[in-house]
Amino acid sequence: MSKYKTKIGLEMHCEISETKTKVFSSAANSYSSIPNSNIRPVDMAFPGILPVVNKEAVRMALMTSMVLNCSQPEYMYFERKNYYYPDLPKGFQLTQETKPIPVGIYGKVVFECNGEEKTVRVNNLHLEEDAASSDHLYDITTIDYNRAGVPLLELVTEPDLHSADEAVAFLEHMRSVYQYLNISEADSKKGQIRCDVNVSIMDSDLDEEDPNNWGTKIEIKNVNSFGGVRDAINYEIKRQTKLKENGTYDDMEQQTRRWDEESGTTIAMRSKVDAVDYKYFVEPNIPKFKISKEWLNEIRKNIPELAYDRKKKYMNEYGLSEYDSNILVKEKDISDYFEKSISIGTDVKQAANWVNGMILSYLNYNEISIKDFFMTPEMLKELIDLIESKTISSKQGKDVFYKCLEDKKDPKQVVKDEGMMQITDENQIMDIVKEVINENLEQARTFDPQNPKALDYFIGQVMKKTRGKANPSIASKLMRAELEKIVSE
Repeated sequence: MSKYKTKIGLEMHCEISETKTKVFSSAANSYSSIPNSNIRPVDMAFPGILPVVNKEAVRMALMTSMVLNCSQPEYMYFERKNYYYPDLPKGFQLTQETKPIPVGIYGKVVFECNGEEKTVRVNNLHLEEDAASSDHLYDITTIDYNRAGVPLLELVTEPDLHSADEAVAFLEHMRSVYQYLNISEADSKKGQIRCDVNVSIMDSDLDEEDPNNWGTKIEIKNVNSFGGVRDAINYEIKRQTKLKENGTYDDMEQQTRRWDEESGTTIAMRSKVDAVDYKYFVEPNIPKFKISKEWLNEIRKNIPELAYDRKKKYMNEYGLSEYDSNILVKEKDISDYFEKSISIGTDVKQAANWVNGMILSYLNYNEISIKDFFMTPEMLKELIDLIESKTISSKQGKDVFYKCLEDKKDPKQVVKDEGMMQITDENQIMDIVKEVINENLEQARTFDPQNPKALDYFIGQVMKKTRGKANPSIASKLMRAELEKIVSE
């Protein structure tokens, strides 16, 4: 058992990507590779501008807080968080922090990590605007205001996590929640998810419930990938453990550090004793507004099916294994593809096997998403039907799969163009069987019916002559009967 216990708290930022406009302006809320193309005067802090709250962003924030088992506020406020940075043109950020109650407080999240159920308490969930993004080039920094004003949800947990594995499992669970609620793509490659990580260690024999026993909290700012979160936590645990071992841990100040991917280390940025006073005050241009019980009930009633619900359905109603169900529900787009496949009549277990096997393997290898995948659920059904009807063999099915994707054709067209239709006529196959036996008569006379491998050679010859088109089960049945007849003569 380790001498030290780790305590980890997370501040997870997720951009709401599914509203048409930004949180306080009419600029399009859409990802664009063209800098400064989605902006309005509000985003640039021009004089005389006034913010207008995006009701849909508020609805999505409240719905998330319900799923996290939080309490919702009676009134909604926004505050100014005052600080200067080049990517913050107003000189303040509109957020929810001190006096107002955020969109949700004191919730609880249950998730799985390595087969075990874990629970994390939620301190609060609040809605705010994102800042612009800066690109630090060799001798210049450029600013893209497309991100300025994008609605951002910040989830703050209590320090209830104890390892990098637990932290990443929690983040993956929350990414799934955002995706299934149709709130965000939650794509870290687009900068839609970022995370601040708080790490401390304490002697394992002390009472964890007493905050006086906790170690010095170290904050790691703006980690942009789940892999980065894992590596940063593991590094920080090792660094703090080393300080414990050499007796200097108690001298360490509470501080903010950043994760440096190149060196694989955390680097000190500033001491927390020098933390900026943001001088929060209520935003005067957005009057407080009441959140009605009727609206809350309507939001709660329209919460969509989440990953956990689908997993339960896949196991209890469809008879799939927990392993297969976990893979299917991990990414909402994959689960949606599977749902569409079975809604049009595809066999459930065949669909699960193809999605979890060939399709995911192809997507991962080619680093594409299911949205960019050529084969539609309708095409997948067509391919499975061709195999089930024995028009093609299961081995041919794999060849057809790759040929469809390579030539951008549907399965039936590939089978037709490649002349892959399976031979199922017994008379035609019997002619080939007799031909193979006549060419290998000596081996046929020594055929041992008890040896399972004895038949393989003859079947292989039939498949070779028919270029893999003979139905294997029919060929096997006819060949065995003919060989047994020769042996018994």
